[in-house]
Amino acid sequence: MADETPQDDKTEEPTARRLEKAREDGQVLRSQDLTIAVVTTGFLASVYLLGFYLGPVLLNLYSSSLIISPVALGEPEQLIVRFASFAGDAYSTLSPLFALAILFAIAGATSLDGFVFSGKALAPKISKLNPIKGMARIFGLKALVELVKSILKFLLVGGIASIYFYSNYDQIISLARGDTITAIYSGISFVLFGAIIICSALAVIAAIDVPYQRFDFIKKLKMSKQEIKDEFKEMEGQPEVRQKIKQKQREMAEQRMLQDVPQADVVITNPEHFAVALKYDAESGSAPVLLAKGKGLIAQKIREIASENSIHLFEAPPLARALYFTTEISGHIPKALYVAVAQVIAYVYGLEAMKNAENRPEKPVPKVPKDYQFNEQGLTLN
Repeated sequence: MADETPQDDKTEEPTARRLEKAREDGQVLRSQDLTIAVVTTGFLASVYLLGFYLGPVLLNLYSSSLIISPVALGEPEQLIVRFASFAGDAYSTLSPLFALAILFAIAGATSLDGFVFSGKALAPKISKLNPIKGMARIFGLKALVELVKSILKFLLVGGIASIYFYSNYDQIISLARGDTITAIYSGISFVLFGAIIICSALAVIAAIDVPYQRFDFIKKLKMSKQEIKDEFKEMEGQPEVRQKIKQKQREMAEQRMLQDVPQADVVITNPEHFAVALKYDAESGSAPVLLAKGKGLIAQKIREIASENSIHLFEAPPLARALYFTTEISGHIPKALYVAVAQVIAYVYGLEAMKNAENRPEKPVPKVPKDYQFNEQGLTLN
């Protein structure tokens, strides 16, 4: 369906699911110019740093390979063995550079979007055999953009190279006036250092290409509003997704609920299994509001927050269960429980008023109507 939707209608940013599916299909953000810059710069820097060690080794290796004994000239098989030995020694000497080049290639290719292996990307696609689409790729806008990019890259690299050689023209000429060994070492150093400087052009190209590739990548994956709705419906229909959504909603509701506990006037407990936090606004004259309720671990958390904020804990199991099973969070308590809750709030207010007095108010025993008496499973007892 995504391929059938006109590109002009795809105005929305791709969703996380769309990006995940694209990754599964092998569509990830890549920049060829960034990979080239990393590989070329890293390889040349490695040659420049290791060259002073590898150079003499290779020089001695090549020098010894040119020395052939008269006996070996009469035995061709000896020449083959000598050549194989020379090739093996050369490979062993240069193998660290080859290994570094491979590491740089992997690092450059995976630096933007990580390493991805997808069998779908390797599968043959009949659409690629379409000659019309093939001509569109060759003569299309993207091909023109790539051509312009190639020309600009050539001009930039060539310009920096020309500036480097022009500014060091006298040094190049002076190489011919010195001895051979000095000229070789100076020439190698000059060429390698110049190559690293020229690589700065590749870094500039990569810095321009990466944002462009990111923009083009996101543009290809953009979705229409209808596609987003269809994707949401598809994901919403999966049981595990619905369960995760509900679980997240419960966690967020519990978090908001627990944040309101410090505003409570009293927390009525079971004492351990249930806990409800009540808030009473005397000025408004309305019924008390249930700020938070819970059982088990949530009840324990409510009690802990209440203790940390010096909120009175009132033990009344029947009333705690009645409020828990009949009152929603942020809702007013039922009229049938007005008297019982009023007794508790009056007692708490009395404790606050007579905190330093000798005669403290007597703790009430709230009576809960028979229709509001529940067991711990929420079943009425009458």
